[in-house]
Amino acid sequence: MIILLFILGLEFGSFLNVVIDRLPDGRSLMKPPSHCDNCGTRLKIVDLIPLISYLWLRGRCRYCGLHIPIRVFCVELATGIMFAFLWARYGLSNELWIFAVYACLFIAIFVIDLNTQLILNKMTYPACIFALATVPLRDDLNYFDSVTGNTFIGGVVGFTLLLLVVVVSRGGMGFGDVKMSALMGFALGYPNIFVGLFVGIITGGLVATGLLIMKRKGRKQAIPFGPFLAIGAMTALIWGDAIWDWYTTPFN
Repeated sequence: MIILLFILGLEFGSFLNVVIDRLPDGRSLMKPPSHCDNCGTRLKIVDLIPLISYLWLRGRCRYCGLHIPIRVFCVELATGIMFAFLWARYGLSNELWIFAVYACLFIAIFVIDLNTQLILNKMTYPACIFALATVPLRDDLNYFDSVTGNTFIGGVVGFTLLLLVVVVSRGGMGFGDVKMSALMGFALGYPNIFVGLFVGIITGGLVATGLLIMKRKGRKQAIPFGPFLAIGAMTALIWGDAIWDWYTTPFN
């Protein structure tokens, strides 16, 4: 089943690459069919096999030789790995497919923000609605307790904490990050929102420090924070409970 979920994740990752390429520009996700952006040739099924086609073609278009971004390979692989981890963590349950949707969302947000420094409302708003609407389907929650407790509080905590950061930093962080943090709260609930934010902040801080030391970025250059929030969210989806229990055990 882990192998099957990994393969299924690869297929979803292939579609995520279409989302990442087209959604920021407002283009249709269905039309035109997959094609080479350089020569316009419609891609055949053999050109669209996740991972294998990229490796077989050595990262280039079969028809014109244009280099295919390594991002295509990485998104497919990351989605496959996330699906496999979710199966190992949750097994055959409602959480499996609900969190698989979240994984796809966070991976897409990761790459889009990295490329454009934008976290799209057309992704975060529907995702927040999805998070609240699927609460009754989650095996570990009941609707009343979750909307009035864990889920709602998680969203409020995520929104409030990042809003405070935006106010204090005076524009050092975008409002898209605030909405992303609210989405994380609705998806992860309370207290796992703290795990997601903590991992995101620590990861972002370490990467930013490394870029400054290597002089790849200046102090006044913007570094998108959405990718690090996405890393925190995906970490908390799988290991949030274990990390929270490990951290709070000494205080209990």
